[in-house]
Amino acid sequence: MKDRLVAFAQEAGFVKVGVCRPDAVPELPERLAAFVEAGFHGQMEWMAERMPWRGNPAALWPAAQSVIMLAEPYTPDHDPMAVLERRDRAAISVYAQNRDYHDIVKKRLKRVGRWLIDAVPGAEIKVFVDTAPVMEKPLAQAAGLGWQGKHTNLLGRDLGNWFFLGAIFTTVALTPDEPEISHCGSCTACLDICPTAAFPAPYQLDARRCISYLTIEHKGPVDDELRGLIGNHIYGCDDCLAVCPWNKFAVGGRDVRYAARDDLLAPPLAELAALDDAGFRARFSGSPIKRIGRDRFVRNVAYAIGNSGDPHLIAAVSPLVDDPDPAVADAARWAILRLQEVSP
Repeated sequence: MKDRLVAFAQEAGFVKVGVCRPDAVPELPERLAAFVEAGFHGQMEWMAERMPWRGNPAALWPAAQSVIMLAEPYTPDHDPMAVLERRDRAAISVYAQNRDYHDIVKKRLKRVGRWLIDAVPGAEIKVFVDTAPVMEKPLAQAAGLGWQGKHTNLLGRDLGNWFFLGAIFTTVALTPDEPEISHCGSCTACLDICPTAAFPAPYQLDARRCISYLTIEHKGPVDDELRGLIGNHIYGCDDCLAVCPWNKFAVGGRDVRYAARDDLLAPPLAELAALDDAGFRARFSGSPIKRIGRDRFVRNVAYAIGNSGDPHLIAAVSPLVDDPDPAVADAARWAILRLQEVSP
């Protein structure tokens, strides 16, 4: 049964499949509690509010006997770091350069889940993609897909680290796989590349300093100390992923819906600064970027303009000093002051 399940899941588009029990990571509650107690979750209060479920997958659905973890690659066919040298352009995280992965992965998971229901009379399933209180990465390590690297993301010797995770909880008792162990060795490339020093120690992340958190989850103005370190990242950050040596074994992306759209590969900052709410919604329809809304997005663009070192961009950001959103207006004023300092 398990072999047939894996074969079907791979036929459906997943590159690797593993199984663990819901209680396979007994140290999860303690790890999560320490993360929240340290304040590393920042404004993500939902982490603290739903700790009983997030820290104990067995409590999320007591009837579940197995957790099937699946990996779907979105490996870029370009160098994600190249845009960082083009300071008048915006750096958008690779996973967000086209369609929203939540929709794509969930449909694929449901297809696999329906197969399992048909194959096992009475089987029940629940599918999860990054939006429920499920700690996918520790479960994926327990299921043998890979390990959480020093950057806390999952990576595998045969996968690299450019892949999405999906989970299927099921009442079917499947044979668990052997958990994976860390193969990071003495490498610290991911820690060293981080512009904001978001890793207080290997395998630990302080989200409050992480550019992905700051540009996506953080509401309101970003601390002055961190604004200048964000560079031209306007949605997410791939620096620690891009430098991982295990990417030489990365599996190529298979779904064309993850391939970068031309207008999101390295869009001009001046163009993005001019977006109103309607323009933002139209441009990012079907994109994960739409979730953060126009105001937070344009706030990020203003920070990037301030970091561009290009005084010509003052004209693009100046209209935003009167923006109705206080964080956008504040970011615009900050950007202008920064650019005036470098103006001849």
